[in-house]
Parts: sequence; C-alpha cells; structure tokens
Amino acid sequence: MAERGRPKAPLTLTDDERQTLERWARRAKTAQALALRAKIVLACAEGATNKAVAEQLKVWPQTVTKWRGRFVRQRLEGLSDEPRPGRPRTITDAQVEQVITKTLEEPPPRQDTHWSTRSMASQVGLSQTAVSRIWRAFGLKPHLVQTWKLSTDPQFIDKVRDVVGLYLDPPQAALVLCVDEKSQIQALDRTAPSLPILPTTPARRTHD
Repeated sequence: MAERGRPKAPLTLTDDERQTLERWARRAKTAQALALRAKIVLACAEGATNKAVAEQLKVWPQTVTKWRGRFVRQRLEGLSDEPRPGRPRTITDAQVEQVITKTLEEPPPRQDTHWSTRSMASQVGLSQTAVSRIWRAFGLKPHLVQTWKLSTDPQFIDKVRDVVGLYLDPPQAALVLCVDEKSQIQALDRTAPSLPILPTTPARRTHD
C-alpha cells in the first residue's frame, strides 16, 4: 500500500554528496547518529518510501521524514545538529569530518592527556571556536573522563560496608587510622582497558 499524505519532495544526490554519505554511513567509529542519518538519505535517494526506509533501518517514520526534509532543504549541512547561521558556511563537510574522526580515533599530541580546542584547532587548521561548535553539534566532550571500579572479590560489598561503617560510626574514643601499603612495583597500565570517547559519552577508565 502506498504512503498517504502530501507528496514527498524529490531527493536526488550529486556524486560528491553520495560519496560523502556513503563514507559517513560505513565508518564504524564515526558518530552513530550521523551514520544513521546518512543511511536514511541514501535509502530515500533510491526511491524508497519513508515507511519502507523506517522499517529497513528500524526507526520511527517521523525520524525519516525529519532527516529527509532537512537534507532536501540544507543538503549535507542539514544532517548536523549545529544551529544554522544566516551567513554562508566557511567550513566544509570534509573539515567537519576530519575533526570528528581525529577526536574519536586519534590520540592527542604526546604532551596532552586529551584533545583541547586549542590542540585540535592547530592540527586541523580551524579556529578554536569552530572546533568547539563542531564538538557541541555532535556531543563530543574530550575533556571529560568517567571512572569505574571492578572487583572480583565475592565479599567486596561486605568489606566496603565494614570500612565505611568504621569511618561513619567508629567506636567511642577510638582512633581510626588508614594505612595504604605500596610495594616497589611500577604501575604500567590500568587494571582494565579504557573505553574510548563516543558522541554524548565521555571516555571511561578504571580508577586504578
């Protein structure tokens, strides 16, 4: 059964647009939201209905309608969440992709612990403001790191309760001391692999 409603605006792609969308859609580490939007536009350009595209990509039909319309009006630029200024663009899609790829897939300069707007700007030849806008548009926060603690001790919870309870409610007139013994062993790595930064999710690593 054909889709009902208003006729859809024709969606045709230039060779450059198709190549860019296909590159975005197949990059495993690129922002997944951008990859999904690229797949939506590519499917629509093949002549599939919004309903068929939604079923194929397992998204809501409203999602297909939104990004199809954004692409028809604003082309590749419309697939970003970045607010659109009134003046013409001065940053190309290739430059945006370069910033995203470097942020997600490459380590910062050796002297830095994480990418900053200054270090990224010097690497890609853009201003710090431009890098900051791109990071905000795709939910990238290289300066944030979350930590977690893993324990295989089956009595871990009971031990934590004992230690915390001693600090919160020590015996009357007791002297509570904390002793941290360290042997002469150099820590070369963390106890578990660090998890990389993702769009809207900071990098994560163990605290020890």
